[in-house]
Amino acid sequence: MKITRGNFFEDFLVGQVFDHAVPRTISGGERALYQALYPSRFALYSSDEFARGCGLPSSPIEDLIVFHLVLGKTVPDISLNAVANLGYAECRFLMPVFAGDTLRARSEIIGVKQNSNGKSGVVWLRTAGLNQRDEIVLKFVRWVMVRKNNLDAPMPETVIPELASTVAPDDLILPEGLDFDNYDFTLAGETHRFADYKIGEKIDHIDGVTLSQAEHMMATRLWQNTAKVHFDTSQRPDGRPLIYGGHIISMARALSFNGLANAQMVLAINSGSHANPCFAGDTVWAWSEVLDKTEINGIGALRLRLVATNRNSSGFDLKTDAGKYQPHILLDLNYWVAIPKSKDD
Repeated sequence: MKITRGNFFEDFLVGQVFDHAVPRTISGGERALYQALYPSRFALYSSDEFARGCGLPSSPIEDLIVFHLVLGKTVPDISLNAVANLGYAECRFLMPVFAGDTLRARSEIIGVKQNSNGKSGVVWLRTAGLNQRDEIVLKFVRWVMVRKNNLDAPMPETVIPELASTVAPDDLILPEGLDFDNYDFTLAGETHRFADYKIGEKIDHIDGVTLSQAEHMMATRLWQNTAKVHFDTSQRPDGRPLIYGGHIISMARALSFNGLANAQMVLAINSGSHANPCFAGDTVWAWSEVLDKTEINGIGALRLRLVATNRNSSGFDLKTDAGKYQPHILLDLNYWVAIPKSKDD
């Protein structure tokens, strides 16, 4: 047998470690294609000169590119036979990645729970993305629902990991040299800074983007994500390929530019849920809520809730009275961003 069919739920054991195949060297091509696929316009990731004005040697690779690439490395071992990717926690961006860096991934299984239908189960894993110097640039936990192959395989002992609800401010890391003292708000596109955002404030980002199958498949292949559910119509009863959840994260983050253009750098993802499935033809809108504020070495940090929805509405309804996500909610993402302060703050 020369081929692999991937791992199924019954193949996972708590404590297993996977060194994932196929390292990836990053170039400016990923940046250009990312900005073609999503309306991303954050100045720090668009201009070497702007980045140098903020104390960095050049424009880094966008944080979510790094996230997608590292996650994509894990798919052949973890989620090739997934039903759906469910959520994220404890994601920390530990150092910037620049064009020319090479990334690889390593994961440890930290939890398993068979579903009551006996046909699938949830697998939790902690993944690290490493560069060519074996420095960890990214760490995150995600959990994914995976099919069983042998329905008669015994049910494993349930292990559900305890995960932090948020990344503590003291654990947030700024890139070495990052300095917003000479930040150019005109070139960034908006004047809103740290002091202008209030806890509890909600921002409707207004713009929407209709998803196409071709762009989704191109994006998912760009991350070398081979999960069958995104490409093979026979993998779902409705015969519709599922849009990769990370595609929605990047789309919503790009849409948030309108109102959060100076939220330049993602520092951490505290938690994230793909609340409902998304398909080609859906139109995605987004809104944000300011959950918390702090300061790190003279730079502001906002903790934001980013919500993606497939219904254009001026309201900010998230859950039903029963505590379930509304059917039009696609993504509920809780994350930290770095944002400049004024000298008077």
